[in-house]
Amino acid sequence: MTIAALVFLSTLFASQASPAPEVPVLDARLGKCSASFTVKDASGAPVYLALIHVRVRYGAMGIKRMDLEVGTNSDGKAMIRGLPDKARPMIYDIQKDGKKAAAEQDVEKICEATLDVTLP
Repeated sequence: MTIAALVFLSTLFASQASPAPEVPVLDARLGKCSASFTVKDASGAPVYLALIHVRVRYGAMGIKRMDLEVGTNSDGKAMIRGLPDKARPMIYDIQKDGKKAAAEQDVEKICEATLDVTLP
């Protein structure tokens, strides 16, 4: 193989974009609903390792409860799936470095939610 071919191949492999980071997914295994999150800061940059917490209240009169937490990847994305389709409205608490925000999902109205959250 010639040096020109080697230079071409090395340039080709180096120029390929790295794959997107894997989105953290938490499966509650309670139903078919889900919530996808994109967390950004006030300037619009993605927030890495923002903690998303929710208490799911489901079952007869909301007696059963489950606390769920997941962190965002370097693109500010995370997902919770397996949420029950009949539950009280869920309030997601998102925080990072003392900054807090909240988002709401009523699974009886929106089963598959896409939530864009901005931390102040």
